[in-house]
Amino acid sequence: MNIGLIAIPLKRFLLVEQCPTEWRGFDLYLFRDDEVGFYAGQSQVAFARVWEHLLGGFHGHSIVGRFIWCNWPRSMSFTIELMSSQSQDFDGVGNDLNASERLLIERWSPCFNVSLNDKPTPLPASYLPPNAPFRRRRGLKALIHEAERAVRAEDARLWLENLD
Repeated sequence: MNIGLIAIPLKRFLLVEQCPTEWRGFDLYLFRDDEVGFYAGQSQVAFARVWEHLLGGFHGHSIVGRFIWCNWPRSMSFTIELMSSQSQDFDGVGNDLNASERLLIERWSPCFNVSLNDKPTPLPASYLPPNAPFRRRRGLKALIHEAERAVRAEDARLWLENLD
């Protein structure tokens, strides 16, 4: 296992209420789908910063958070990556946090990173932009409950597939 990276679907991330001890060293994060990076950033505790984006999306304080909620429930399948600037992936930039963030942005060219990003990836037409109206104007608890149901359904499907 690469201890420098955690990749988790948003629907599962939403069910993690407290930052697990082993995640506290992650200082970089990326919001993405299978092909496109939406936003990359850094923070002393990436887990907490991802939550700030998600909560800020309801009030328009975070463009990526707003994008997530505008594209709900499809965004449940987005991936949240938490990384450590101290991992081998960032040895080439001396494991410096700022340089590691720049490298991550260079690798993904995220749609919503305008700083340090010469050519942001255009937002795919299949997604609503962050200024679109919310499809579901529900509270966070209701959305977490939806994510919980989706995780249970996915786990049941995987369990049944493994019976074969």
